[in-house]
Amino acid sequence: MLDVSAAGVLLANRDGELRVMAASDERVRLLELFQLQNDEGPCLQCFHHGTAVAVPDLSTVAHRWPRFVAEARRSGFEAVQALPMRLRDEVVGALNLFRARPGPFDPVGTPVAQALADVATISLLQQRSTVRSSVLNEQLQTALNSRVLIEQAKGKLAERHDIDMEQAFTALRGYARSHNRRLSDLARAFIDGTEPLTDLVFRTH
Repeated sequence: MLDVSAAGVLLANRDGELRVMAASDERVRLLELFQLQNDEGPCLQCFHHGTAVAVPDLSTVAHRWPRFVAEARRSGFEAVQALPMRLRDEVVGALNLFRARPGPFDPVGTPVAQALADVATISLLQQRSTVRSSVLNEQLQTALNSRVLIEQAKGKLAERHDIDMEQAFTALRGYARSHNRRLSDLARAFIDGTEPLTDLVFRTH
C-alpha cells in the first residue's frame, strides 16, 4: 500500500516508556531498539512532540542524529518517515516507515499512512479503556463485597452481645488492628464461624 521498504511500531507502556511492539523485519526491530537505547532518532522525536517527522535523505541529518543515521544506513535505509499515533493530546506511540532509497515521500501515501496510524491508535485506546473499566469494576465489586461482609459481621456481633452497630464496628476494627488482620477477612471468618472473636474489647459510649 505504501512505497516503503520496511515499517516498525513503537508504543508507550503505562509509565510512558517506549517499547518496540512490531517490526516488518529483523533489521527494523534492531534499528528501533537502537533508537531507544541511544535515545536518538526521528521516531523518538515524533513520539515526544506528537508531530510527523520526514527525512527524505538521512545523509542530510547526520549532524542531528549521528549514531542513528550511521546505524540506519548500515541497515540499508536512506529515508525515514515517522508518524504519530495520537488522539487529541494523547500520544501512544509512532508508526515508522523506512525506505532503501533517498527521495521525497509520496504526498498521497503520507495521509494514508497517517490514517492507518490513527485507526490503530483508536483501537488501542479503546482496548486500554476497556481494560481500565474492567479493573475499576472489579475493584468496586471487591469493595462492595467487603462492605457487605463487614455490615453482616457488625449485625451478628451487635445481636450476640446486645450492643449497637457502632460499638460492634469499633470492636471489630480494634480486633483487626491488634491482630494485623484485614477487616474484610476478619468479618468473613466471623460470619462463617471459623473465628469466634472471644477476646473482643467493647467500648461503651
